[in-house]
Amino acid sequence: MKKIFLTAAVVASILVSCKKEEVKTETTSETTEVVAPAEAVATTECYQGIIKKDTISLSIDIKGTEVSSGKLSYKFFEKDKNEGTIKGTMSGDTLFANYTFNSEGQSSEREVVFLKKGNIFIEGYGDVTDGSNGKVTFKDKKKLFFDSKIVLMKVDCK
Repeated sequence: MKKIFLTAAVVASILVSCKKEEVKTETTSETTEVVAPAEAVATTECYQGIIKKDTISLSIDIKGTEVSSGKLSYKFFEKDKNEGTIKGTMSGDTLFANYTFNSEGQSSEREVVFLKKGNIFIEGYGDVTDGSNGKVTFKDKKKLFFDSKIVLMKVDCK
């Protein structure tokens, strides 16, 4: 009888809890153990697009909706390459990130956006503006275009 009362008290306290997280209980013959939900696991994903003689590479570390770090590289044929880091968030199927890169010996920062469809990322573009801090940002994120000009396919990370 004591075990039933203890188990009922634990279950009732879980149901009354203010947290909206789902909690799983496991009952053994001696005690009741409460197991918290697992935290989101960080994963690394890599993508690459080859358009004629140009290569674009993207690798990102994702944990939940956060892109905590990543690398983005544009290697255009017979032009200086742009290489740098990205950091941002996934909003639904869209990655919004800040891209800090070096090109022609100068450090720059601009906003980038990619639309994820299955195992591909499509780079978006739109009207931009130069901020007072030199960062290039999109004027209106609701007016971005994703027309499949730059498509990055998922590849094995090296």
